[in-house]
Amino acid sequence: MRINTRTGPVTETPIAAPAWWVAAVYLLVALIAQMELLHALPLRGAQVSAVVVVVVWYALHSDLRGAAIYGLIAGLCEDALGTQTGAAWTLSTTAIAVVSNYLTRWFFADSIPAVAFVVVLATLLRRLLFWIVMALQGYPPGYAGLHFHEALWEAALNAAFAIAALLLIRRYEERRLQ
Repeated sequence: MRINTRTGPVTETPIAAPAWWVAAVYLLVALIAQMELLHALPLRGAQVSAVVVVVVWYALHSDLRGAAIYGLIAGLCEDALGTQTGAAWTLSTTAIAVVSNYLTRWFFADSIPAVAFVVVLATLLRRLLFWIVMALQGYPPGYAGLHFHEALWEAALNAAFAIAALLLIRRYEERRLQ
């Protein structure tokens, strides 16, 4: 509890962030799924990014520092597994974790439409930042329309993936409580 000099004691709602080991397992599963399974299921050139969904999920249930660290770790993992991306995934994934965490001030983190909206926004922002960093590193900008088209499809796929995951988690929790 902190004290406000004008109004007196202020109670803050504690943040119920998932345990680090649980978040690490989710990130590991997302990375493996993205590398081994999801890349084989493209739709109009776009693929589901399980890492984005997991980073947004963690950022919505965490504090700002924890979200930034988690996004940084996820981005570092993607850059380490990718080729010739420099620090593009690291910077863009950290940024979406911070922005997603900031957005939790205006809605409940368990609202399916709100989570889907944040996933779409995070996907588009991540792709924009990724291509800005890649352009600064000398990547040729000639495919901007193609990359934008893929980003829109990826945003839709990620939102559908997030909705399906939330519905499965809710169903599992309901069965577990019975």
